[in-house]
Amino acid sequence: MNTLDKKYQELLQDIIDNGVQKSDRTGTGTISVFGRQIRHNMKQGFPALTTKKLAWKQVVSELLWFLTGQTNIAFLHKHKNHIWDGDYEKSGRTDGDLGPIYGKQWRNWEYKEAWENGFGVHLKETKIDQIQNLINELKTNPDSRRLMVNAWNVGELDQMVLPPCHYGFQIYTRELDETERVVLMDKKLGVTENLPAYYTEDEMVKNNIPKRAISLIWNQRSVDTFLGLPFNIASYGLLLHIIANEVNMVPDELIGNLGDTHLYSNHIEQAKEQIGRTSFDLPQLKTQAKMDGICCNVPDDFVLEGYQSHPTIKATLSN
Repeated sequence: MNTLDKKYQELLQDIIDNGVQKSDRTGTGTISVFGRQIRHNMKQGFPALTTKKLAWKQVVSELLWFLTGQTNIAFLHKHKNHIWDGDYEKSGRTDGDLGPIYGKQWRNWEYKEAWENGFGVHLKETKIDQIQNLINELKTNPDSRRLMVNAWNVGELDQMVLPPCHYGFQIYTRELDETERVVLMDKKLGVTENLPAYYTEDEMVKNNIPKRAISLIWNQRSVDTFLGLPFNIASYGLLLHIIANEVNMVPDELIGNLGDTHLYSNHIEQAKEQIGRTSFDLPQLKTQAKMDGICCNVPDDFVLEGYQSHPTIKATLSN
């Protein structure tokens, strides 16, 4: 079942029907609505929209770039990813770096702490790895309401080529019930008969059957709905899978909280074309990526099995 494409198409139609005209920093102009949400049940499949082809390898290489903590564009270029080129060129920088954007904040958030001794006041610089802290907390306190990662560092916004559009995310976990765990065990053992099954807890543990489901909600201040949002949905779906695999949980719900949700004026006809398309079944993601080896992973390590889509609809990216 694929309800994701339908929800996305309904969002496009909502903007066309109810959006107000707004100017923007790029000079292109938009029609915009404010405060929308898109939800996806990961049991339906991986959230790669099928009504328009997704640039999957670009999704993967950008997310891996974030997770390694890098901010230099060289990593993206190595993987033939040029989605940040426009913002980099517009910034006037020549060092290849985009400033303290997502990867820096996720893996190396910095703050200075004052301390005093007998010789005066000193500043101690501390770095925080938000992703590793999140993983550690999920393993030790999975019901915490503080499972959050933030990219909106107000003290460094002016150093970034572009302030974060998706500025933070939160994780939520729940215990799987017995039936859900039996289904996972059946799948692990290749059981296909529709028969009641019973497994002991020792058998479950021996087969590394997860005990919890994990969900992710991200917050986004600015949403390029035609070009950017399909990319964001897939990227956070991939991040959810990677984190789930790291802590042995099952991906559950993916939710996007969307602020200024807009269509650029030169994307409206393309959006109408996509609204008229019928969807295909969603694919399945195949990967065993672990965080401790994430810097070594390449896009080919993440495979969308059974991905079928309509062709790309060309549209200009506004920077």
